[in-house]
Amino acid sequence: MKTAVLMAGIAKDIATAFQFLTRVPFSQISCEPDSLSRSAKFFPLVGLLTGIISIALRWGLSPHLPIMIVALLIVMAGILVTGALHEDGLADVADGFGGGWSKEQVLAILKDSRIGSYGALAIAFSVGARMLLFGSLPASTFAAYAISAHVLCRWTALPLGFALPAARAQASLGARLAGQISTSSLLVGTLIAFGIVAYALRIKMWEPILAVAIVTTLSGLYYRSRIGGITGDCFGATNQLAEIAVYFCGVWIQ
Repeated sequence: MKTAVLMAGIAKDIATAFQFLTRVPFSQISCEPDSLSRSAKFFPLVGLLTGIISIALRWGLSPHLPIMIVALLIVMAGILVTGALHEDGLADVADGFGGGWSKEQVLAILKDSRIGSYGALAIAFSVGARMLLFGSLPASTFAAYAISAHVLCRWTALPLGFALPAARAQASLGARLAGQISTSSLLVGTLIAFGIVAYALRIKMWEPILAVAIVTTLSGLYYRSRIGGITGDCFGATNQLAEIAVYFCGVWIQ
């Protein structure tokens, strides 16, 4: 009985992770106050699925289309699967931190649904960089880096949510993660993410892990210094930067 209850709880947490990070419908899932933070340890599994989608598209389309068009379609598919959740966060962070001076100004801009010039440029940079990097990844290592990038960028929510408090006092999606990630969730999520990356990249696993750790640390320190914590948009922005960092590792000439 206890095993059945435990497995049911794990299945529910995994479904919650997919419900939050993707457009996959799980309308029957009931949400408790700690559902999101409890499910965060399975965010890397969401990355595993999106990475597999990227691999399938590359495998199916590359014999028929130029590689840069395939890369663009892969990026577009990822945006459709996630509902542009992370791109929206990146755009808001670019507008907020680029246009606001005080904490209050930054938070006010982050809450504004309109997109400004900084946000538009950030999205253009993100989509363009991922498309170019996807197209530049060698065919022999594409699958390994696609999986690693999607897994590690979603892992970043765990250390950020563990280390940083919510920047806003009001209840929000970001506040349900900020300061709410337990030590056990951080450890389990890290084992899942690093285990997948180790399987995909073997000895080269430490390069993208180090790159993502640096991006996560520097962005977290920046958020703390500017607004005293983190918001949901900040999670999305770091996610995007971490994904790009992994692709850079894949195309870096050694």
